[in-house]
Parts: sequence; structure tokens; C-alpha cells
Amino acid sequence: MAELRAPKGATHRKRIVGRGIGSSRGGTSGKGNKGQNARSGGGVRPGFEGGQMPLYRRIARRGFSNYRSKKHFQILNVGDIAKHFEAGETVDEKALLGKRLIKGNGLPVKVLGMGEVDKKLTVKLSKSAREKIEAAGGSVNSPDESAQTTES
Repeated sequence: MAELRAPKGATHRKRIVGRGIGSSRGGTSGKGNKGQNARSGGGVRPGFEGGQMPLYRRIARRGFSNYRSKKHFQILNVGDIAKHFEAGETVDEKALLGKRLIKGNGLPVKVLGMGEVDKKLTVKLSKSAREKIEAAGGSVNSPDESAQTTES
């Protein structure tokens, strides 16, 4: 640890101001002549535009944004599953991770219906999620199940 050093040129001497004209940082000490910024404690707050209506107040802020409560998913198409899995294989989160179809970032997987499936596959969904929803009085239906109940 004692051998670690900053590379040459990485460190600079502190600039000392207000030590006479000969130091090239004397007199006004690099602050120019008079004005708000030359005074002690002078200067303006960030975003101040000299009394003009600041940009952050000129721009309208309207409407609704769901950014803070937005839910993120890993999206996967049915066609991708059919392309990467053989007939009779089980499709679950572990298998999808193994084939690099999803990332292991903990986001829920949403399977979309784009593409065709011509193989018999076993897709395992989260039973715990289904049990929790049903325990709360809800029901879990796939789009096909809900279409059959409306027809009859």
C-alpha cells in the first residue's frame, strides 16, 4: 500500500491568491473589477438568470407521469421459446437463463404471443404467485380461458 502513488502530473499546487501584484493573482485576486461576484459572499444561486424568468419556471409542467411506479418486465416472445427449445423440454426461469433468453436481474418475465409454436413444451409458471392471488380472492386466467367463459 505504501508504494501506491498518483501518476506524474496528477497533483497540482494549491493556487494562492491575494499575495500582491507580482504573483499574477494579486489585486482583485482573479475576481475581476467590482460587481456581485467580486464581493465576499457574492454570487447567485444555481438557475438564476439575472431576474429574467428562469428556464425551470418557463417550461410547463403538466400532465401525469407514472415513472416512479412504473413496472419493468423482461419481454420474451413465444417464437423465441419455440426457436430455442426442443419438443418435450420444460421451460422455466432456470432454463431461460441457461439459454440466455432472459437476464438474471430479478425482473418478472412477460411472455408475448408473437411467433408460432409447433412443438409440445411444458411451461412452468410461478405457483406461489398464483396461490397468493387466489388467496386474496382473485383469479388467474390465461387469455384463452377468459375467452371461453365469455362465449358460453
